[in-house]
This record gives sequence, C-alpha cells and structure tokens, in this order.
Amino acid sequence: MSRFRARDPLDRIFEIGIILKGLDGLLETIGGLLLFAITPATIDRLVARLTQHELSEDSNDFIARHLLRYAHGLTGSAVTFAAVYLLLHGIIKIVLVVALLRNQAWVYPSMIAFLLVFIVYQLYRLVLSPTFGLTVLTIFDALIVWLTWREWRRQTPGGADDLRDRKPPLARSE
Repeated sequence: MSRFRARDPLDRIFEIGIILKGLDGLLETIGGLLLFAITPATIDRLVARLTQHELSEDSNDFIARHLLRYAHGLTGSAVTFAAVYLLLHGIIKIVLVVALLRNQAWVYPSMIAFLLVFIVYQLYRLVLSPTFGLTVLTIFDALIVWLTWREWRRQTPGGADDLRDRKPPLARSE
C-alpha cells in the first residue's frame, strides 16, 4: 500500500488540507459522541456558567449572548439531530482522509462529491445568513475540491503525469 507523497508545493497544501479535514472529522466525531451523552439542560447550564463572567463585565457581549440564546433554544430532538449529523459527518470525513493519505484511487471522486454536497449546503446557508466563518470554510472546501481533483488527475492512467512524461510524436520524414 503506497502512501501519498507530496511532489510539489500544491501537493503539500493538499496534504495539509486533508490532514486538517481529518482532524476536523475527529473533532466532529468526538462532539457527536458528547452530544449523545449530554442533555440539553446540561448544555444550557454549562453555557450559562461559561458566559457568566463575560456577561458580568459586559452585558451586551455579542458572543456570550448568542451562545446563551442558542443554548436556551436547544431541544432533545435538536441535540439528537446535531449528534447524528456530527457523528456521521465526522466518521465519513475520517474514512475519506485516511484513504486519501493511503493513496487509494477510489476515494478521489468520493471526496470531491462529499465536499461538493457540503459546499452546496454551505452556499445555501450563506444566502440565508452570511457569516465570515462559513465563507472561509466554503472557500477552504472549494480549494480542497480543486486540489483533490488535481491529484486525482495525476493519479489516474492518462492523467497529468502521463501527459507530461510523454514525448511528442516524431515528425514524419518524407
């Protein structure tokens, strides 16, 4: 089994990007497991405790107020949905990243399709409620899609590497 090896700076960016995606998948999986173990009431109390000091200094603190609002609005079904979403999304991401790092050919189109589905969803969310963080994530995902596509082309027979290595046909002598 061959391991992915970076051959140029773009390959290195690709490798770093997919490793970051793998770490994100690991955090999502842990977050999903934690949400299965924690009730909405516990989350509400924890957020209230974590924001208490900040709100005592500034009662209009933007982040603290939003965290509290989200925590107060959590229901059992919302937490279950978030837990399942994070768990599945995280596990799929980890599997795809490990396969990419092991240089398995089947994973390139799967990773591209997986990320494109989420890019479409992220664009939908951006239209409804634009945020800086989601914009950055969408751009990062688009970059990873392009780098994955680029690497897939290089890995497949007849791809970019094969084309570069071929010599031009000799001119016919008359």
